Amino acid sequence: MNKFISKFLESFARILYQQTILLLGILFGIGTTVALWNMHHLSIHLVKSQALQNAVLYAEAVSQARTLYSSAVVDQLRTVEGVTITHDYGDREQAIPLPATYLIELGKLLSDDFTGMAVSLYSDYPFPWREAEGGPQDDFEREALIELRKNPQEKYVRFEDFQGKLALRYAQADIMQPSCIGCHNNHPDTPKNDWKVGDVRGVLEVTTPLEDLVEHSSEGLRETTVMLGIIGFLGISGIAVVIGRMLQTSRQLERSVIERTAQLREANQEIVLQREKSEQLLLNILPEIIAEQLKQGKSYIAKGFAEVTILFADIVGFTQISEQISPVELVNLLNEIFSIFDRETENYNLEKIKTIGDAYMVVGGLPTPRSDHAEAVAEMAIAMQAEIARFNTQHNFNLSIRIGINTGQVVAGVIGKKKFSYDLWGDAVNTASRMESHGIPGKIQVTAATYEKIKDLYHFECRGVIKIKGKGEMTTYLLQERKVSDR
Repeated sequence: MNKFISKFLESFARILYQQTILLLGILFGIGTTVALWNMHHLSIHLVKSQALQNAVLYAEAVSQARTLYSSAVVDQLRTVEGVTITHDYGDREQAIPLPATYLIELGKLLSDDFTGMAVSLYSDYPFPWREAEGGPQDDFEREALIELRKNPQEKYVRFEDFQGKLALRYAQADIMQPSCIGCHNNHPDTPKNDWKVGDVRGVLEVTTPLEDLVEHSSEGLRETTVMLGIIGFLGISGIAVVIGRMLQTSRQLERSVIERTAQLREANQEIVLQREKSEQLLLNILPEIIAEQLKQGKSYIAKGFAEVTILFADIVGFTQISEQISPVELVNLLNEIFSIFDRETENYNLEKIKTIGDAYMVVGGLPTPRSDHAEAVAEMAIAMQAEIARFNTQHNFNLSIRIGINTGQVVAGVIGKKKFSYDLWGDAVNTASRMESHGIPGKIQVTAATYEKIKDLYHFECRGVIKIKGKGEMTTYLLQERKVSDR
């Protein structure tokens, strides 16, 4: 039975070798087809992206030229005797075009230099002399007016057949500028005389044909196809020669593979172990959600949070203690205290941000938002005081902590490329720090914002109005204990 299986495998290998070149040719053909399809798809995407970018720049240039013309030319000549500003300036002496007329004709001149590109200006309120061509002419123009009037800062873009050819139609709102208000509201033929700065008076559209760009891209793909065919032929020919040599050494490689497989299995186990250690180390530094984003390759991580609660704690008298014990004992002392705080942080599902010297910072409500963040931080603060009291009893110390809490809006993210850290920014963070630095040893000082969130759950003592550095006078409260439930 074993001999039969061995002969079958040898016969199969021989047939596979004889048909290797045919198989490679088929695979190369399939690979080339997929690659060319992907390149064609990519080239079309690039053509559209480039056309859109050009249209944006083109429209902005024309719009800025009109604004400059209106403010630097029209406004200057408006008061000059004998000068007329009109749409039919070509039929009059000492006349210059209206800004809208100037924009339209400038677009026509520029379109002559950029084959096929066209600029149009249309509005719901065209002047009488532009009623025929000044209003929307098709569905795109009507939809563009509707959408851009709703969202003036957005752009309205569509790729469609335009006049029988594939084209990009780009539209942006034509916003009423201060330099144009007077003319539009006071012109004797104006269809609307209550314009305000910022109103959408119409739409500026740039139409760019894409057929020439697509055809140019297709020519490049055809050249690429020929090149791939030549490379494929040469590659398969070379592979045919190499395969003969490979078969001669395959048996030797099989023995080596068996040996190397055993070695690699051991190495892989070690790699898995090291990877688990690295991931655990990363999770000790960053929140799990943030760590996953970093592993996925994100280089910039920042997010705003509408409301979180921040706690700062500082060990009172730590400087005096540090003068009485050795550096090693000092570090061990801090490590023991902060390890206790870390356990409480996990217990209340809060996020430790950092420690600076003998200061400890923790926050509730991020990176995963939660509605009870203020309550969780309050429980953490009370637990920290209890842990310090327990620590003093065990070690015969007389330490106390000063705690400050604030609730507000922050931005959280990862800073740095090396030795990075997850940190918070915002006025709410500074205020929380001030609550700690201006607090009372052994007390928990909170702002009015935090007080309002949890005043029904805890007993407070109103400290009153105190002067806070950088903030002025603030009313603060001292958190005491949780209220006993009536149930």
